[in-house]
Amino acid sequence: MIYAIRAAAILALCMVVAACANMKSSRAPGTDLSSLHTFYVHQLPADDNQIGKMISDELNTMGYKSTYGMGADPPGPVDAIVTYEDKWMWDMSMYLIRLSVQVREGESRTILASAEDYRPSLERKSPQDMVKDVVSGLFKKDAK
Repeated sequence: MIYAIRAAAILALCMVVAACANMKSSRAPGTDLSSLHTFYVHQLPADDNQIGKMISDELNTMGYKSTYGMGADPPGPVDAIVTYEDKWMWDMSMYLIRLSVQVREGESRTILASAEDYRPSLERKSPQDMVKDVVSGLFKKDAK
């Protein structure tokens, strides 16, 4: 009987932890991202996992023109600069627990839109899937 109670408690705990995954996105009031066509992804110097490249590739797949590099300034004029933060955790293997992406206006660097995906261990996704979710979340019509 005691084992059944422990098993039920562990199962309940797992369900609570698994329910914590979330994806959110927001835009500055009055922002219309449809006018943006060229992007520069500012890749972090310590990005050994190529998240910056994945973001740039996803933007290109969506039909935008995107480049990436480690310099804070793009090599040429762009409509927007994309910045990001990735957080990795260890649970039997390294995994991406949180990815935050910001789209900034090319000249002033003000944030136009942001999106974040958080995936605890039991809800983990591949980095490519998280990048796809976050980038598509930036361009959702209903982002607030």
